[in-house]
Amino acid sequence: GKTTLLRILAGLEKAEGVIDVSGDVWQDSRSVLAPQKRGIGFVFQEYALFANMSVEQNLLYVSKDRVLAEQLLEMTDLHALRDRLPATISGGQKQRVSLCRAMMNMPKLLLMDEPLSALDPVMRTKLQHDILALHREFGTTTIMVSHGPSEIYRLADRVIVLEHGKVVNDGRPKEVLLQTQGSQKFSLTGELL
Repeated sequence: GKTTLLRILAGLEKAEGVIDVSGDVWQDSRSVLAPQKRGIGFVFQEYALFANMSVEQNLLYVSKDRVLAEQLLEMTDLHALRDRLPATISGGQKQRVSLCRAMMNMPKLLLMDEPLSALDPVMRTKLQHDILALHREFGTTTIMVSHGPSEIYRLADRVIVLEHGKVVNDGRPKEVLLQTQGSQKFSLTGELL
């Protein structure tokens, strides 16, 4: 249900109910706002990069803003890889490219579906740092699905635990993680610290 929730917020799946983001109705009983009009960025678990485009071209596909692309590549230590194709870079580098590409349209809302799950511990820590740095720079509200208590604790200021599509806990990371010890199912949401 967690990935489905992200897809509903992105406008990629339909659901019943109302989605109101800061007074903008994205969905109600009468209409559904198209995904491209929602002002979101989406970081998929499997990267979703264009294999025939370089790192830089993947970013510029979203927006032709070369200044922003350069800033994002610098912030995530990808500048030296700008001309490389996705098949020639590591999984952690691909995920950082995916994160940068999601930021290219300066989204109001950044959605991330387990972006750290396939990474080794060193790359996971690096990407956590990059996520925090981008959040501080751009102030983008982020909703991230995760099963990792350490990344939840480090990245979130609010945690919502879902079980079978129902909210079973909602609060600050430390409180929620202490209450749900032993459970490995977490979803985190909210603005990052």
